[in-house]
Amino acid sequence: MVRFLKFLCPPRVGTLLMVILIHGPMILKAEEGMWIPMLLERTQLSQMQEAGLRLSAEDIYSINQDCLKDAVVIFGNGCTGEIISEEGLLLTNHHCGEGAVQSHSSVENDYLTHGFWALSRDKELPNERLSVTFLRYMKDVTSQVQEGIMPGMDPQVRERTISENMGRLILEATSGTYLDATVKPFYYGNEYYLFVYEKFTDVRLVGAPPVSIGNFGGDTDNWMWPRHTGDFSLFRIYADRENRPAAFNPSNQPYKPRKSLEIAAGGVAEGDFTMILGYPGSTTEYLYSEGVRINLEESLPLRVRLRTTRMEIMDKWMKSSDEVRIQYTTKYRRLTNAWKKWQGAILGLNRLEAVERKIGEEEAFMKWVNASGERQFMYDGILDRFSQLYGEIIRYSVAVVLMEEAIEPVELFNQVSRMVVLMRQGVDPVQLKSQAERFYKNFFLPVDREIFAAMISACQEHLSDQFLPGFFSEIREKYRGDFNGFAEDTYGKSIFSDKDKVMRILELYERNPGEALERLLEDPVAVYLNQFMEIYMVAINPAHLELQAQLGMVYKTYMRALVEMSPEKGVYPDANFTMRLSYGTVQGYEPRDGVHYQYTTTLDGLMEKWGEGSEDYTIPEKLSQLYREKDYGRYGVDGTMPVCFIASNHTSGGNSGSPVLDAEGRLIGINFDRNWEGTMSDILYDPSLCRNIAVDIRYVLFIMDKFAGAGYLMDEMNITW
Repeated sequence: MVRFLKFLCPPRVGTLLMVILIHGPMILKAEEGMWIPMLLERTQLSQMQEAGLRLSAEDIYSINQDCLKDAVVIFGNGCTGEIISEEGLLLTNHHCGEGAVQSHSSVENDYLTHGFWALSRDKELPNERLSVTFLRYMKDVTSQVQEGIMPGMDPQVRERTISENMGRLILEATSGTYLDATVKPFYYGNEYYLFVYEKFTDVRLVGAPPVSIGNFGGDTDNWMWPRHTGDFSLFRIYADRENRPAAFNPSNQPYKPRKSLEIAAGGVAEGDFTMILGYPGSTTEYLYSEGVRINLEESLPLRVRLRTTRMEIMDKWMKSSDEVRIQYTTKYRRLTNAWKKWQGAILGLNRLEAVERKIGEEEAFMKWVNASGERQFMYDGILDRFSQLYGEIIRYSVAVVLMEEAIEPVELFNQVSRMVVLMRQGVDPVQLKSQAERFYKNFFLPVDREIFAAMISACQEHLSDQFLPGFFSEIREKYRGDFNGFAEDTYGKSIFSDKDKVMRILELYERNPGEALERLLEDPVAVYLNQFMEIYMVAINPAHLELQAQLGMVYKTYMRALVEMSPEKGVYPDANFTMRLSYGTVQGYEPRDGVHYQYTTTLDGLMEKWGEGSEDYTIPEKLSQLYREKDYGRYGVDGTMPVCFIASNHTSGGNSGSPVLDAEGRLIGINFDRNWEGTMSDILYDPSLCRNIAVDIRYVLFIMDKFAGAGYLMDEMNITW
C-alpha cells in the first residue's frame, strides 16, 4: 500500500520474519546454497565439477564473452525467465504470465480457460507495464560504499553516507546510457555489489496453455509432490532497429539476444546433475533461535488465518460468476501461494525441531568464540544482545502482520491511497482516469466489502487497545460490534465504491485539483485509513524500524563471525532478488516413514487424478484424446509422457520460471515450485527433504506441438534430442 495523507512514506514494512532473520553456523551440504555467479570459481566451481558439471566459470558468468547469465532474465517484478531462441522467444511459468493472460481475457475471449496461441508474429499481444530485465554485469563495490564510514559513527550519519555512496555509484554506472543499476548489501552489509541491468518493456504474449494445464491441480496440488502441472507460458521481447529497449511500437523487431539456451529433449534420469540460474527473492538462512520461534508460534499462524478468511470470501464470489472469477483469479492465486507455503514451513520447522537445532548451533558458536581471547573481544555478547532486542520487538510484530495481511489487502484502502498520492504529485488527469479504469475493471465491490468487514474484525481481535484507531469505539457503540453493518454503511457512503463517482471527482480534479483532493480526504474510507496510518506511523513504525536497525547491526557482526568461522566451507549470502546459482541432482525423497516419492511423474498420473473428479483436476478434451491415442510424438518415452521431475536445487520465491539446466548448461525443465515438506528451506535447508519441482521440457514441447498446434515455434529453437 502506498503511504499517504499527512505522513511521510516509510520504507516497505516487513515483519520480523521477513526482514531480519539469521541462524547459527551449520555444515553445508552439496545441495545447499544460493551462490553468487561472479564468485563461482573461488567458492563452488570445483565442487560443482566433482558433482558432474562440464562447464567453466566463464561459461556461466562472464563479462568477456556471451554466457548463460545472458539468457536468464527477471520476468516482470518477481519471477525468472529464460531466452530460448535467437528471435527473443522467452519461457517462464504460467503463473508468472497469468496476469498478462488475464489482462487480455474477457467472458467472450476467455484465454485463461481456453489458452492462447499467437499463430503469427502480428498476433502476439503487447502487455502494458510488463518488463524483462537482463543482468549485464555485477561488481564488488564494498570499499566504495563504505568510504567515509568510521567506527563509532552516528547510525543516521552512517546510513546517509552509505546511501550517498550507493547513489554515486549508480549514477556513474548509468550516466549517458539506457541502463539501470542498483547496489545491494550482502552478508548483512559486510559486502556490497553493484548490478547493472538492461530493461525491455515491449514484451508480447506468444502462448499459454489453458489454466487446466498450466495450473493443473490448483490449490489442491500447490506446493505438493507428485505434481502434473504444465506450468509454462511464452513471451517474446521486442526492441528497436538498433536492438535496444523501446516502448511498444508495431515497427519494433524481435530482440536478438546475446545468448539463447539450447534445449535438451533427451530426458532426465535419477542422479543427473542439475543447476538453476535465477532470482530467488528472499531467504533468511541465518536466523537466530528466537526468530524461528516467532515465526513458528506467532507470525506465520496469524498470517495463515488472515489469508484463509480472505480466500474463503473470494472463492465464494468467484464461484457465483464467471466475470468475478476472471477478475479475481490472479488475485486469489497470489494469496494461496504463500498461504500454503507458510503451512508447509510450520510443518517442516516443527519436524526438524528447528528452534532446538538453532539453540544447539548457537551453543557451538559460543564455544568457538570462547576458544580465543581475540574472538571473545570481537564477538562476546552477540547472543545476549539478540535476546534483548527480540524481547523488545515482539510487541510490535502482531501490529505489523495485521498492517500487511489485514489492512493493506483491502482494495479500496489501496485505491484511495494511490489516488491521493497521484493527485498530490499533480499527475495528469488522463493518467488518473486510466489508472481508475484498470482498477475498476478487476474490482467487485461485494468481495472487497466483505473482506473489509472481516479484516477490521480481525484487528479488533488481535490488536492491543493502544494500537486500535478511534473509529473502533463507533463500531462498539453505534453498531454494537456489527462489523458487517459498519462495512455496509462505509462502502455505501464512499465515493470509491462507485466508478462513475470517481470519474466525476477526476473531472473536478481537472478544474480544481485542491477541491478534488479535499473531497477524497473526507471520504470515510480515507478517514479510517488515515486513523490506521496515524497510529502506525506514530506508535508502531518508528520503534519497529529502530529495533530492526539495531538488530541489523548485531546481525552484521554475527554474519562476519560466521564467515570467519567457516572459511574452508564457504558461506553463501541470503537471497535478495539478485542472480544466484544453485545446484543438485535429480532425486526422489521420503517425506515420512514408509513412503518414497519417485523423481518423475507422467501423464498416466495426471489422468488418474482427473478420474477423481475434483474441480482442480479438470483437463481439456484434446489432452484426454492425445492420452487415449498415446499420440505423444517423439516426446513420449516407452508409451507414456513425462510431465514433471524433482531435484535437490536450493530455490526460493523468485525462482519461479528459472531454467533447470543439465551439466552442459542445456535446458531440461522450468522450475515452478517446491515440495510442501521442504518449504522451510527459506529458513532451514534439509537435503533429505527439500526438492524443487520442474515441468519437464519434453512436456512443454509436447503441449506446444501436439496439443496447441504451435509447433512452428519450435522451428526457431535449438533442440537436441
